[in-house]
Amino acid sequence: MFTQITKKNTRKILALVGIATASLVFTNTASATIVEIKTSLSTDLIKVNLFDTTTPATVANFLSYVNSQHYDDSVVHRVASGNGLNIVQAGGYEFGGTWPLTQLVSNDPIINEPVYSNVKGTIAMAKKSDSVHSATNQWFFNLADSSDNLDRQNGGFTVFGQVIEGLDVIEKIAQLKLCNNNNLTGIPMVVDEGQACADMSAPGMENFAVIEYVKVYDSSPVTDSDLFPSKSKEPDSDNDGVIDIADAFPNDPNKYLPDAEEDSGGSITWFSLVMLALVSTRKRFIKS
Repeated sequence: MFTQITKKNTRKILALVGIATASLVFTNTASATIVEIKTSLSTDLIKVNLFDTTTPATVANFLSYVNSQHYDDSVVHRVASGNGLNIVQAGGYEFGGTWPLTQLVSNDPIINEPVYSNVKGTIAMAKKSDSVHSATNQWFFNLADSSDNLDRQNGGFTVFGQVIEGLDVIEKIAQLKLCNNNNLTGIPMVVDEGQACADMSAPGMENFAVIEYVKVYDSSPVTDSDLFPSKSKEPDSDNDGVIDIADAFPNDPNKYLPDAEEDSGGSITWFSLVMLALVSTRKRFIKS
C-alpha cells in the first residue's frame, strides 16, 4: 500500500499560477525543442522533438508543465484502439496508493493549433469533447495514422511534436493488459501472467506504466531541421485554431461559432448540418 505522493502537492501550487505565465516560459525556453520521457517499463528513453516555431502556444504550455515537474511520477491512464484511433494517453493522473487514480490540477486551457496531421509517431494534445480550445495538461501518442479521425473532429487535434526515439517503448505500453476503474477505461496495467483486472483491486505503483520524468534533453533551436511533419489535411484559413469545416466563419479569425440570431426560431443552419454530420460519423474522441 502506498501513501499519497506529497511532492505533487507542491506541483499543484505551481499549476495554479496558470497558463498566463506560459508566454514568459516560452520566451525563456522556446528553443528547448527536444524532451526526453522516462517510463517505468524500460531503461530506454522516449525522445520527442517539439514543433516550437509552428505550434508555439502548445509547446509553451507543455514546457510549463515539464519545468514544474508536473508529469513526474504520473501514470499512463489510457490506451485506445479502433474506430480510427490507436493512441497512448497520459499527463492527467497519478496513483496515490489506492483506487481511483487522482486527477492532477491543470492550468487554464490553451488555443488550438491544428497545423500538423495526426499520423504515426506524433504527440498531440487531448481535450474535452465538443470544445475546440480546451487542451490543458493531457497528451497522447499516435501509434497509427489517425488523421481521418483526429484531423477532422472537434476543430482538429493539435500535433505539437514527433517521436524521434523510443517509439517501441510506447508500443510496449499499448500491449499491456487494459483495465477499467471509476470513469477511466483502457488503463494499461503491469500484471503477472494469468492475472486479470479483477486481481487489481489493490494495485501498487509497480502495476502501472509510470512516467518517471519528462525533461528537456536538447535546447538547440534547430533540432527539427531534418524533420518533415505532415501538414493537417484540414485547412484553417484564418488561423484561429479551428479548421474550416468546423468554423462558421472560416475567414474571420475573431469568431468561429454561428451568430445566435442565425439559429433562432428552431431553424438548423448550414453549419449545424455540417457539425451534425461530423458528429454522426466521428463517435470516438480523445478526451481529457
